[in-house]
Amino acid sequence: MAKNSGPVTIKKYANRRLYNTGTSTYVTLDDLAVMVKKGEDFSVLDAKSGDDITHSVLTQIIFEQESKTGNTLLPVSFLRQLISFYGDQLQMVVPSYLEHSMSALTDQQEQMRAQLASTTGNNPMSPNIQLPLQLVEDQVRRNTEMFQKAMQMFSPFALGHSGEPEDTQKKSDTSKDIDELKSQLKALQDKINSIGN
Repeated sequence: MAKNSGPVTIKKYANRRLYNTGTSTYVTLDDLAVMVKKGEDFSVLDAKSGDDITHSVLTQIIFEQESKTGNTLLPVSFLRQLISFYGDQLQMVVPSYLEHSMSALTDQQEQMRAQLASTTGNNPMSPNIQLPLQLVEDQVRRNTEMFQKAMQMFSPFALGHSGEPEDTQKKSDTSKDIDELKSQLKALQDKINSIGN
């Protein structure tokens, strides 16, 4: 079958059945999860109204994956922080930040897989396994620090405020980070304003 230029359309009917118009077959949420993992683009439309309901269907897939596997990707603390941004003035910045963070994580994931393969060869249980594990721990630590800094920018008193004085270098680095994030926020606001005009 020839590949369409745009995303595949999935129609959701009142009986909750999902119909893939690209393959002319009914599909399940698990099938859609597999499509996402393969990088296949699709949009989900309500069959009756024609409304785009892709967001709610993807959210439903995440909910099912979280409850099905027992290995949750979304820690409770993250979910609480995410919920706290709804209705906040900075709510519009969070989606862009999360998209950027997930894109960076995906890039890092590919780099880590390549490093792991070059370190252990075809045998993941080789004696050199400590090096890849250290790389993973270092990457997780860096990502956590980056996320915490960003969250502190959005809500400076919400995370990790110990009350202890920081050294001058740390304050200087934090000021630079805040200034950089402020300039990025201003650029984002200018872009949003130009779209609205």
